[in-house]
Amino acid sequence: MTASGPIGVLALQGGFAAHEKIVLGLGRQARRVRFAKDLEGLSGLILPGGESSAMLKLLNWTGLYEPLNAAVRAGLPTFATCAGLILSATHVTYPEQGSFGWLDVDVSRNAWGRQVHSFEAESDEVPGGVEGAGPFKLVFIRAPRIVRVGPAVEVVATWQGEPIAVRQGNVLAATFHPELAGDDRLHRLIFAPPAATPAGENA
Repeated sequence: MTASGPIGVLALQGGFAAHEKIVLGLGRQARRVRFAKDLEGLSGLILPGGESSAMLKLLNWTGLYEPLNAAVRAGLPTFATCAGLILSATHVTYPEQGSFGWLDVDVSRNAWGRQVHSFEAESDEVPGGVEGAGPFKLVFIRAPRIVRVGPAVEVVATWQGEPIAVRQGNVLAATFHPELAGDDRLHRLIFAPPAATPAGENA
């Protein structure tokens, strides 16, 4: 991991291109991550939305699962949206499936509704610590729901009082798609912060 290195975007499946556009807008280099060698020299990592079960299969098929897990647990700043949040959680339901367990949260897949129930909204007021004023514009597409938040997890944003963006150490995750709304505040929060505590450790 290098401070000036590119930000990797997991590009096995799902909506990685919109994240690449945000990264380039930050003046950073983006690198598509498909194999373990693509993790070398990264300064950050993005896990995009998509189909989490398909991503798991492809992570194992490419041999990327364990190197990616090791990189994040070693402290690589990581931003996960929608399916990426599912992969980051400790426990996944509806249905149950495996996950990395970087965040001490439980999530329920598709709990905000299936594809035909996709919708847009505005978050509750954004708390201090997030650059820029005003709520987030929320794009929910087959979004997971955070049904439990552990004591070491910081709630970064809510909608109707429910957590929709959370952070633990070097991992930030959102149930919605800020990249589709063109909002780069969460990307800035994780990729230009003070030094973070590695995943799974308390600050």
